[in-house]
Amino acid sequence: MGRIINVLKAKNIETGYLYFYIHFVTEVACFYFLANIVGDSPYLWFCPLLYDALAFVPQSIIGYINDKHPKINFSIIGIFLLIIAILLAGLSLGGKYLAVIILCIGNAFIHVNGAEVTLRCSEGRLSHSAIFVSGGSFGVITGKLCSKFKLPYIFIIFLCLSAIPFILYAEECLKNVRIKKLDNCKKFNYNKKSVNKLLIVGLSVLIVIVRGYMGYGIPTSWNKTIIQTVILFVFMGIGKALGGILSDAFGIKKIAMLSTLLAIPFLLFGDKIMVVSLIGVMFFSMTMSITLALLTSVLKKTPGLAFGLTTIGLFLGTVPIFIFKFTTFLSNSIIIVTLSIICFIILYLILEDDKNV
Repeated sequence: MGRIINVLKAKNIETGYLYFYIHFVTEVACFYFLANIVGDSPYLWFCPLLYDALAFVPQSIIGYINDKHPKINFSIIGIFLLIIAILLAGLSLGGKYLAVIILCIGNAFIHVNGAEVTLRCSEGRLSHSAIFVSGGSFGVITGKLCSKFKLPYIFIIFLCLSAIPFILYAEECLKNVRIKKLDNCKKFNYNKKSVNKLLIVGLSVLIVIVRGYMGYGIPTSWNKTIIQTVILFVFMGIGKALGGILSDAFGIKKIAMLSTLLAIPFLLFGDKIMVVSLIGVMFFSMTMSITLALLTSVLKKTPGLAFGLTTIGLFLGTVPIFIFKFTTFLSNSIIIVTLSIICFIILYLILEDDKNV
């Protein structure tokens, strides 16, 4: 417990907490928007796919631009793009597709900037970015609930505006780090030096693709009520944060190996048992920050690009779910076990033991 407390008090850890909230607000706005727009049946299938493509894929390009032009505050721009999209949808102006495109660009801008700030302020630790990323799961379910309970769009706009002070404070933290010249991610050294760097990038993205596919395909037939859905997303968020926190406390390779293997039985037998399933989802979610740390270890000078590669992987992993989905216990078992073992082997081969723990 002492190790975990020390991690939660790490230098500049407040950037993780700040971007937890900013990320939360972003996803509330996006999923409030989506939950409203897909109520129109012609958009029910296409709109979520379009959203995933436009929000996830461009993040690598935006991330690279942010790496090269660090003085541009993409998060502030992103917040105002979210507000414009919500206004267009709320006032029925400009057409639904225009609003979706603006929303997605705003989402991408904020995600990329959150990764830039948390990674550059972390001095090689995983917990800062893990806490930031975990905020999204809480935001997704909250956005859906805001739509379900028909909260007015003006409330979402004010919620977006509330993120601005958090963004400005996080930017000040980054400026202080830059003054000390500690923002180049040199301390990310989690890749095995004996393995080709391009191969590590490819394999890391492959893991994200696999996990993205598995994440959308995890069987949860027990999930029938609003409260059960809320609990599911809460455990996803907890798992994402724990992946980084426990890696900093006990070593990235140990946590990667354990979480990948321990998730298997809980995912297999949790389809109809909520508690079992939730434990599996938590373990499963823990590798999110680990793959980001691997990519940043190779792409130290371009953490925005590294983060963008993970979002491309997530998109590629989700595409098959829109086309087909395994529904039987046997097929799900084969997929879960096979893909988990592949991830385990890859992580074992390319992860370096953390000698700082």
